[in-house]
Amino acid sequence: MPSTRDIRRRIKSVKNTAQITKAMQMVAAAKMKKAQDAATQGRAYVDLLNKVLVSLKARVEETIHPYFNEGAGSKTLVILISSDKGLCGAFNTNLMKKLFTSDLGSDTEFITIGRKGSQSLARLRKNLSADFPLKDPAKFLDLRPVAKLLQDKFLGGEYNKVLVAFNNFINTATVSPTVEQLLPINPVTLGGKRAFEGMGQGEAADATQGPVLEYAFEPSTAEVFAQVLPQYVSNTLFQMLLESRASEHSSRMVAMKNATDNAKQMLKDLSLEYNKLRQAAITNELLEITTAKMALE
Repeated sequence: MPSTRDIRRRIKSVKNTAQITKAMQMVAAAKMKKAQDAATQGRAYVDLLNKVLVSLKARVEETIHPYFNEGAGSKTLVILISSDKGLCGAFNTNLMKKLFTSDLGSDTEFITIGRKGSQSLARLRKNLSADFPLKDPAKFLDLRPVAKLLQDKFLGGEYNKVLVAFNNFINTATVSPTVEQLLPINPVTLGGKRAFEGMGQGEAADATQGPVLEYAFEPSTAEVFAQVLPQYVSNTLFQMLLESRASEHSSRMVAMKNATDNAKQMLKDLSLEYNKLRQAAITNELLEITTAKMALE
């Protein structure tokens, strides 16, 4: 049975841990608010760009652009967006489970954004093509080399498709691991709901449904189409990164809140055990004094 001194040491240690987890919870909450705002604001731009592409697609044949056709290669490229730090619950674990339960094909290469993803792939001995450490908060200019690399490799015939694995932010308590096809662009989901809510659940609508917005394009529809598609791919990838960062801070805040609550409950249990031991020690001392007095009489 532990002594009162051991319990006091444990109580002090748990108090210090609770202070650390509480501070991390507050920091994650502040970062989560900024990341949520960035993700929410980015959804409107991606949706508008998606509507422009729907109007463009209605005027030209999508087969004229290679982004609508499978690449000439036999390999699959996966962009894995994970976190740089831990202490965020099952954020990375669930994403890896979702990724490797999906149909990736026999020959797959990976590009990682985030140190945890690259470490996991190294332990699994997967073919890691490149790793891009991006700072937080994420900036579009920092992501452009990643978007350019995957588009160049796809157009160069190295891959037949490009997938992105990321955590889709639903709300503070709900994060959904998602594997989304980025290239070739699927014309069925092109005009669907791309607000990154409920992605992968069959909610995307057919691009042919609903009215098509009329735009005037100069110099020609085909040239604008060729310019907008790479921009669309880059912005979609950036939006996925924003969703992942919002999910990361949300998961870390929830994990640290649970850790703080568990530490408080442990303090209560340790305090109760300490009081019981102290009371038992006092009772034993009283019994010894009483016994000694009776013996002297």
